[in-house]
Amino acid sequence: MKRNVWTDKRYKAANREAWLGIGLVIFNFIWWFGFAYGLGSKSPESYHYIFGFPAWFFFSCILGFIVMMVLTIFVVKFFFKDISLEAEEEE
Repeated sequence: MKRNVWTDKRYKAANREAWLGIGLVIFNFIWWFGFAYGLGSKSPESYHYIFGFPAWFFFSCILGFIVMMVLTIFVVKFFFKDISLEAEEEE
């Protein structure tokens, strides 16, 4: 007998985790776009530099990578659940 997709806890967990992943991707894009085009839209002569990189590049690519790595670890550790992917038999 087939399980209903809407009542199977595995599908609910996978759907929730997929939405969390999509949220992380959207946050990453907004972070990257905001810093890259917000700070990078000025003339190159007016750039500020951090560790030899233009500030827009440092914040969007280097710091953004670190922030996303920490956020991803946090979300996986506290919001993702280990579930069995084996089909359960209904009695």
